[in-house]
Amino acid sequence: MREKDIEKYLRDKVKRLGGIAYKFVSPGNAGVPDRLVLMPGGRIVFVELKAPGKKSTPLQRLQQKRISDLGFDVRVLDDKAKVDAFIKEMSS
Repeated sequence: MREKDIEKYLRDKVKRLGGIAYKFVSPGNAGVPDRLVLMPGGRIVFVELKAPGKKSTPLQRLQQKRISDLGFDVRVLDDKAKVDAFIKEMSS
């Protein structure tokens, strides 16, 4: 399974819950998470998507830590089962 397949799976699942999974690009800030997930009720989660078994790069980990240190939820999802668990959590 490729990263883009997992990303599409996430987008579709978030949309079904009434949320939005914006592609997140921040010029001049390489390594930011792939998606900014906005869920009903004001929940915001930054999501980095990976192919199964792949890990975040050091720069991605640095950006994830910066965002997390500000109090935001940051997730790394690398398979459909993790997306499903994330969606279950968001729907409860």
